[in-house]
Amino acid sequence: MRISAAQRTENENRIRAAMDRLLRGEIPAGGKCDIKTLASEAAVDRTAFYGARPYAHLRVEFERRLNALREAGDIPDPRQAQITRLKTENAKLKERLAQSEQTIDDLTDFRTQSLARLAAQHEEILRLREAGSETSRITRLPASRSAAKVIGSCS
Repeated sequence: MRISAAQRTENENRIRAAMDRLLRGEIPAGGKCDIKTLASEAAVDRTAFYGARPYAHLRVEFERRLNALREAGDIPDPRQAQITRLKTENAKLKERLAQSEQTIDDLTDFRTQSLARLAAQHEEILRLREAGSETSRITRLPASRSAAKVIGSCS
């Protein structure tokens, strides 16, 4: 079905108005900043934007303006901006989690090594005490109460 020049001009005006709304971020519920939503907002068949159809030049203009906004860092589709923000946040959180896990592994290793060293030192102290008690020339001093508490808490 052919349309008159007046109808075509009216459709182009509706398309340009819908294009401006979408690029300002006025995205309808369930829509995106894309040709499908542009066609539905302008009440024009979507196929009219492709190939040698009458509104292909408007599709090119829409995509050019959309790409210019994206390059400038302005994303008109709030959902797309949210997706981008959440992906960035997710990547940062994954990095923090990996760092936390590495820190936990390092501290666990340190704790294990420290406990092993303390146990070895304790065994050495007990061995030296035992060796010292066998020699009759060494007089053992009585342990103070605070020292006994410290030694008892290390066991």
